[in-house]
Amino acid sequence: MNQSLPSHAGTTRCGVSVRSRRVSSQVWSLPPAFLLNFGWALLLVCCIGSPFAFGQQPFSTGRNNAARTASSTDELLLTPANVNKNSFGRLFSVPIDYQSLAQPLYVPGVQIPFQGTHNVVFVVTQANSVYAYDADDGTLLWSTNLGTPASGQYLPCGKLGGFTEEGIVGTPVIDTNTGTLYLVAKALVNGSVGHYLHALDIATGNDRTSMGSPVQLSATSISNKGHQTTFTSLHQKNRPGLLLLNGVLYLAFGSNGCNDNNTGWILSYDASTLQHLASFNTSPDIGLTSIWQTGNGVAGDEQGNIFVETAESSNYDIPSGGQSYSNSVLKLSPNLELTDFFTPSNVAFLNKNDLDMSSTGVLVLPDQDGNHVHEAIASGKQGTVYVLDRDGLGMFSTTADNVVQELPFAVGAMFSSPAYWNNTVYFAGNAKPIMAFPLSGGLLGTPVQTAIRYTGAHSPSISANGNTNGILWVISGGQLRAFDAVSLAPIYTSVQAGTRDKLPALAHFATQTVVNGKVYIATQNTLEVFGLFHQLAITAGNNQSALAGTALPAPIQVQAADPYSGEPDEGVVVSFSDGGKGGTFNPPTATTDSNGFVATVYTLPKKVGTYSLTISAATFANVIGTATATSGGAVKLVSFAGAKQTGVAGSTLAKQIVAQAQDAFKNPVAGVTVNFVANPGGTLNPTSVITDAGGLARTSLTLPTQAETVTVTASSPGLKSINFIEYSVAGPAASIAAISGNNQTAPAGTQLPQALVVQVTDQYGNPVNAVSVDFEDGGNGGTFSNPNPGLTDATGKVSQFYTLPFTPTTIQITASAAGVPTPAVFTETGTGQR
Repeated sequence: MNQSLPSHAGTTRCGVSVRSRRVSSQVWSLPPAFLLNFGWALLLVCCIGSPFAFGQQPFSTGRNNAARTASSTDELLLTPANVNKNSFGRLFSVPIDYQSLAQPLYVPGVQIPFQGTHNVVFVVTQANSVYAYDADDGTLLWSTNLGTPASGQYLPCGKLGGFTEEGIVGTPVIDTNTGTLYLVAKALVNGSVGHYLHALDIATGNDRTSMGSPVQLSATSISNKGHQTTFTSLHQKNRPGLLLLNGVLYLAFGSNGCNDNNTGWILSYDASTLQHLASFNTSPDIGLTSIWQTGNGVAGDEQGNIFVETAESSNYDIPSGGQSYSNSVLKLSPNLELTDFFTPSNVAFLNKNDLDMSSTGVLVLPDQDGNHVHEAIASGKQGTVYVLDRDGLGMFSTTADNVVQELPFAVGAMFSSPAYWNNTVYFAGNAKPIMAFPLSGGLLGTPVQTAIRYTGAHSPSISANGNTNGILWVISGGQLRAFDAVSLAPIYTSVQAGTRDKLPALAHFATQTVVNGKVYIATQNTLEVFGLFHQLAITAGNNQSALAGTALPAPIQVQAADPYSGEPDEGVVVSFSDGGKGGTFNPPTATTDSNGFVATVYTLPKKVGTYSLTISAATFANVIGTATATSGGAVKLVSFAGAKQTGVAGSTLAKQIVAQAQDAFKNPVAGVTVNFVANPGGTLNPTSVITDAGGLARTSLTLPTQAETVTVTASSPGLKSINFIEYSVAGPAASIAAISGNNQTAPAGTQLPQALVVQVTDQYGNPVNAVSVDFEDGGNGGTFSNPNPGLTDATGKVSQFYTLPFTPTTIQITASAAGVPTPAVFTETGTGQR
């Protein structure tokens, strides 16, 4: 089957653009040119005669389509709302025999002999093994080994890339119409290294010998200068993913990781007969100029053109008539004739500094508005982004690049390929923020980007339901990460749940496959499968209310189900908890019945409030319900706040006096009328209050002008009254007056017979304690016996004894209180007689 290409209407299947809803399919119109490429006969056979389930979509080629957009736009299950550590994570992992650099592929509804129908995920390894696992439960359906991989002396670059065996490297491609998986295996046969093209039956893993499988690859090229080059497997690696387009297989090759007598090759084969059709050598005279693209596949467009990016050579000789298309984007016709190319003007610098363009693959964009309808995106290790017109790539200029748009150093060193979704291009540069560039009029705009930089070098991909619920997936720092595809806000990482989801060691530039609600990642020794946990759902009894301390009126009913099939889960032990808040469940645990149901009765805690109820089961995502406890009738009033305050006479207390109405469990009760009375005096505002939601009745007390103890009584019909004791005290000293000892007469030089007594009061006549009073005789020479100044006592009084001077005279004595403007005055007389 020819691989699909991006479409504004949706994904393509059998050559017809459709949107999958897993239960039905809708046929959309297709451009006439596209129909001509595939042929009406093929369309009819494919859409009517396909043996595979039409409800789910396959993932049959690297990055999901020939355009390499890395977007799966028929995802109905995974959303930014449910991809989180509580609902999403590792479902299972299964073993593989060695490192897998290729992307896993997926086909639904495969009829496996003697094993029934299965959704199948396919994984290939560097040990030349192919595995077909049930994509939903990890059952091994079949496996096969395609010969001894190259190793030891047959790895010219040694362990470069982190592996010691080099078998199946590139991502295979599957023709879902014929049920054929195509791959290239590098094998040691009779002491000689060769590359072998296999066509395997996806139901059995057997080579389709009727098609001549396997076929050893061979090719030669003769340059314009007459130099002949022979394809030599020892020095070549099939790193890019395979492309199947219009019945033709396209295979690309580069070096083993170092420059070791390799050259870049593209070979094409008839998909039905495995006959070699054509070859293209990217550098027939100089060599090198690899095509590796960190594993990203050869790209194709709707006209059948082929696109690749190349790496460095020792010399870019195109201007002098050579054929070494180093660090370039190449466009080839279906029969592998070079029809166009683009080479950056700084190609010499790129060659010299190992800044491969071929660290990325070409992204073919859907038709754009503006002057350049057919566009492609390219980049490389230097991090410059090139927007190219596929109808005129721009070729080479020493002065300026003839491209639609160029963003120098915009995305950081690229060891990955960009993804496309919803008029946005996504880049995951090494040690750079992940960036999302909007497309408008065929030009990239200002990007949205993540708040932090991410290490690693893996290609991003998108899952979405059409243009909604987009999730950006990328492996960074050895872990799987997910972001909201619009805002780039992080929503999940595989280390959020401790070791539960942590990925094992990954192979070089591993790429995730996201399809039909699951994420598949091949590692150095396992296939890891991530997805939604089985789900618990409250089907009845949620959000109920009842009196505190009583049972809810109806049971809480929960169902356990598989989020993928919707089938109920029988025999699941479900636990209920309110987090230790004091409520009880009957029963606290229960086992689901044949319909996946379980029920419990919840008795609320004695405290009023809304409670979160956690319902959990092993390997299931928790579900949270709520229950609300309401208060009963009021049985008492309690002092809540404002008692035992002290304030200045005539002032309003700083804090309100607050009574609370409570039920039998001490819960606040609203709507209760509370009356307040103050004795022996004072003013309350208000005097009658209805309790609020917190059961509180508040009033303010203005104290009487007398310094005295005030009792505020709160009462309510049928309830026992309560008292608040408050204290009214004297205010600041306002006046001082002579109380006794004025107008005395005594012999000069003797003590007056009576003490001089003054009283200090506030503005209301309340005696003021501890006020300093100073007695002065105006310098007449008398003396005071008590300490001077003296402090008033609790009655506001202070006394002083005065001894007259020796000279007979009439004397005025003033008593001054601190803060009082007018003193008290005593007039005393000393006579000449003793």
